[in-house]
Amino acid sequence: MGARSISDRRKTVVKGAGALALALFCVLAIALMQRAGWLDGLNVGLMERAGAARDSAMGQHVTPWMRSASAVGGTAGRLILLAFSLGTLFWVGRRKSAYWLAAMMAGGTALNLILKQIFAAPRPDLLPHLDVVHTYSFPSGHAAGNMMFFGALAMLIARPAGYGVAAAIIALIGISRVWLGVHWPSDVTAGWIEGLGWLAFCRIWLPTRRG
Repeated sequence: MGARSISDRRKTVVKGAGALALALFCVLAIALMQRAGWLDGLNVGLMERAGAARDSAMGQHVTPWMRSASAVGGTAGRLILLAFSLGTLFWVGRRKSAYWLAAMMAGGTALNLILKQIFAAPRPDLLPHLDVVHTYSFPSGHAAGNMMFFGALAMLIARPAGYGVAAAIIALIGISRVWLGVHWPSDVTAGWIEGLGWLAFCRIWLPTRRG
């Protein structure tokens, strides 16, 4: 029984590491295709549509919502939500889950910063920026960070509705970055893949919920 448990644990670690490696490979592939210009048609086409939509009569009402979604998913907004979530987990006695969430977010944030420095991709200049940005563009920190954070919350809640709500929030925040003109769609896609790979890797240490 003990040997089987160790073997299962090793398989889980290998699968998690493999998922992260696959995600990083996909991020690298997207970066190379983007740099070679193979994604220009898709990126420019989608961003031009976003620009036309935000300049429309309806778009003027949508933009404030996109700004709000981007602010919630930004560094400051995410830190506030993280602090609230950690406090709630400690309050209900789920200390291990709180430690896991904090460590997962810290590692994931560091990973995204490292990747940004490696690729050093400039921000798109096709549309006027509706948000202040000072960092590199690829992969999107909003997309990666919120995939990690809201995905982790869904895993901790472990309810189908939680996954649905998390997916909707993650999608909205990612789309808002393209709408605001500060990310190419491929930046956002790479961020989502990075975040999902990191989640799959960190799931190895996800505390089992009891009671």
